[in-house]
Amino acid sequence: MIEKKQVVQQEERAVIVGLIHKEQSSERQVQEYLDELVFLAETAGATTVKRFTQKLSHPDRATFVGKGKLEEIKDFITGRNINLVIFDDELTGSQIANIEKVLNVKVIDRSDLILDIFARRARTAQAKVQVELAQYQYILPRLKGMWSHLERQGGGIGSRGPGETEIETDRRIIKDKISLLRKRLAEIDKQSLTQRKDRGEYIRVALVGYTNVGKSTIMNLLSKSEVFAENKLFATLDTTTRKVVFDQTAFLLSDTVGFIRKLPHHLVESFKSTLDEVRESDILLHVVDVSHPQYEDQVEVVNRTLQELKAFDKPSIMIFNKMDLYEQQTFDKWLADDIKQDILNQLKENWETRTQGNCVFISALERKNIDELRQTIMDKVITLYRERYPYKSEYFY
Repeated sequence: MIEKKQVVQQEERAVIVGLIHKEQSSERQVQEYLDELVFLAETAGATTVKRFTQKLSHPDRATFVGKGKLEEIKDFITGRNINLVIFDDELTGSQIANIEKVLNVKVIDRSDLILDIFARRARTAQAKVQVELAQYQYILPRLKGMWSHLERQGGGIGSRGPGETEIETDRRIIKDKISLLRKRLAEIDKQSLTQRKDRGEYIRVALVGYTNVGKSTIMNLLSKSEVFAENKLFATLDTTTRKVVFDQTAFLLSDTVGFIRKLPHHLVESFKSTLDEVRESDILLHVVDVSHPQYEDQVEVVNRTLQELKAFDKPSIMIFNKMDLYEQQTFDKWLADDIKQDILNQLKENWETRTQGNCVFISALERKNIDELRQTIMDKVITLYRERYPYKSEYFY
């Protein structure tokens, strides 16, 4: 029987590998992806020692990178106690097997790394089933390449029979497991749907955004609850919903899993039930880490994901968080106050135009501009209540 592998153990030393090709055409873009991959590795407990990049017209079918680059990686890791190589793009089972044969260390890709982090962070029964389903769906097409004992059998007549039989057995077992997990997830989804229906006629507001932008911190501020929050990717997997009351106006606020570039397709599919909170919400609070150098790219990733979920056209408020860090990174101590204010005004005017005024600039950590955020949310919630229930004034008076 196939065993699910533990991807990254504590104190593992890793090198990471990225490829510049027609879909990732610039060195700058690939370095941004690798910066994020380093953070993912750190979240999983690995230390990144070095990064490698190569420019190819398309990935090598056998080893993803070229043979020369693979030898360069091998020369570097030899004798340096490096036991893990992480590729930024998805690898096939045969590519993993071929690369491991050359490097003689464990090889994983970004999807495998993210799945490992999700497996570590899953707490509820629903999250655990979702992650396990995604893991099996990831393993299934890579099964043959993961059978390292087939290589040890060598070539020749008779070398394929028993191996193929065992692979087919494992393939059937995994397919049966996937079927059982889907049934279990459907049962949990029914229970979740019942819970959502029991919430009555309250306006529903969902926090969305790239991972690690401060959604859970904002959730804690607005709902006065204690939702787990830390400076790591995917700190929140399970959707948390709280009833919030602003000046006698009540609504439901949900914190959802963060989005990320190159999120594994199977993970998106498995977590669609969790993301129902986004699809069924009335208002979206799109949280942005304005201090991040590529925050506009992150906004685009979130918008594309919302479009896939058919939730992009919902009423929304963009919350530009971490303004304290933005000012630290943008302003030096010699900059005149009026110039600082001009820069801030230009930033705000730009996004007010792009969002038609539906944006707020805050620092959740330092609790700056939280009153404006509350008022902006309340105005939007009251407007929706009046449109939806014009004869039920008790909601907003």
